[in-house]
Amino acid sequence: MSSAPQTVRDEHWTRTDSWLFWSFGLGMLLENYIFSLSSVATQWVPMPKSLQSLLLAWSPIWLIIGIAVAGPLADRVGRKNTFYTTMALYGLGAIGLVFSNQYALILLFLAMLLFAAGGEMNTIMAVSHEMMPHRHRGKTMMLELNFINLGGVILGVVALSTAYQHVAFQRAMIAVTLLAVLVILFFARRNTPESIRWLERTGQHDRARAEIERFYGFEEYQARQEAARRATQAAQASDASRAKRVGLGLKLFTTLTISFAGSAGFGLMTYVLGPHFFPKLNAAIILVATGTGFVSGFFGLWADRWSRKSLLLIGYLGSFVMTLVIWATIPAWSKSLALFWLLLIVLNVFVNIGYLTEDTLKGEVWPTQRRGTYTALVRFISIGLYIATIYITQNFGITAYTMFNALVWAIGLAGAVAWWIGGYETGKGASLDVASGELDT
Repeated sequence: MSSAPQTVRDEHWTRTDSWLFWSFGLGMLLENYIFSLSSVATQWVPMPKSLQSLLLAWSPIWLIIGIAVAGPLADRVGRKNTFYTTMALYGLGAIGLVFSNQYALILLFLAMLLFAAGGEMNTIMAVSHEMMPHRHRGKTMMLELNFINLGGVILGVVALSTAYQHVAFQRAMIAVTLLAVLVILFFARRNTPESIRWLERTGQHDRARAEIERFYGFEEYQARQEAARRATQAAQASDASRAKRVGLGLKLFTTLTISFAGSAGFGLMTYVLGPHFFPKLNAAIILVATGTGFVSGFFGLWADRWSRKSLLLIGYLGSFVMTLVIWATIPAWSKSLALFWLLLIVLNVFVNIGYLTEDTLKGEVWPTQRRGTYTALVRFISIGLYIATIYITQNFGITAYTMFNALVWAIGLAGAVAWWIGGYETGKGASLDVASGELDT
């Protein structure tokens, strides 16, 4: 690569960045749209509680299988090739869903969609940190993650608006909506490059140069490198040195505990609570929980200014405390639907603060050549444990169920506290080199 000139201009937001943002955001939207389908599908065919539990567990089961395959795949063949694979599976699964009028067919095509969704989200979590301008890295990651909430909102609206129609019509509308978003996503992906950072780390310098020239221009790319270098130099010496000292053990403990709590804590109260205890309110619960998340998620606009450590602690402490409040007030909200919705809204504000922060953190603390793999490992284990909680709680009463949920958030809080004490700051404008520990000095 050509050497940088004496004076390098500031980095700019480019047309390529806009395409990347929309491609990542829409990918996140489809992930949760598909993940939430299992909960809605419990009403598509008659089934005993055992098969209902299997269908609810189907989402995380196939999600983690997709994660396990796509994580190493993205590190080996590239981020963009992995995206094209997941999009092809989305199309096949959506078409198959229209004809899924039997339990076995529902499982088959949901598995295809969920496998793709797991791979899609995992790859986005790895590549967004690598490709977005340094100045906007945290903000864009959190806003992309907020599309997850929007996916749940859209599914909730579609499910509610078709709830009193024939089941076949509801399935068709869900599939058509998915395909419409997929077409837009494909067009966006055609206008985005492969990760330059991944190409350079894997020795593909000629291809990296061609991608830079086509999508950014060398002057802009040099500006981005210089911005990241200045941010690394400006990092406080204590944070920079601590980033290099924090071992794999603390990173794994923190990311595993917060990821498990984020998956199980949110999943039990959003996707499992309705089918088990309030079947008629199921679509409404999904809509309220994800809608609250979407509205509150715009705090991500300030993600590059705020402390990632502080947001993590606030999110998990608030979720734990609010779950205890819900448990303590069961007799009251069992008689007042308005109180139930109010408590659910406040809970999901804190859940979303923790969720967007932990999903940002667990994609940025790993080295580039293993970012996809380590992110996949953490998500595979944590979501796998969420599957276990679905079966553990399937015969619980509402009191035991809510207390179990509080225990889940306590585990996440332990991880947030551990990172607060022993971790380092990856927000407040920290470069990816600092966040990942890939410091040259």
